Amino acid sequence: MAGRISSGQLCTVEPVSPDALRVNDIVLCKVRGNEYLHIVKAIQGPRFQIGNNRGGINGWITASGIFGRCVRVED
Repeated sequence: MAGRISSGQLCTVEPVSPDALRVNDIVLCKVRGNEYLHIVKAIQGPRFQIGNNRGGINGWITASGIFGRCVRVED
């Protein structure tokens, strides 16, 4: 399965309130010191489970690890 966003595509990320995040949103987040675009897989109180489009789960982060939501992808 291919990713939703391919390497080299221009992405627009906008700040977002944690209360506005929903499952399946694509977010720019920090995981173990690296920044990635990941999918919100689940929300549990103040925590967000993030993963990739291939079914992988990367773990739980808090809103402080989320920089914004991807609102546009260009070729």
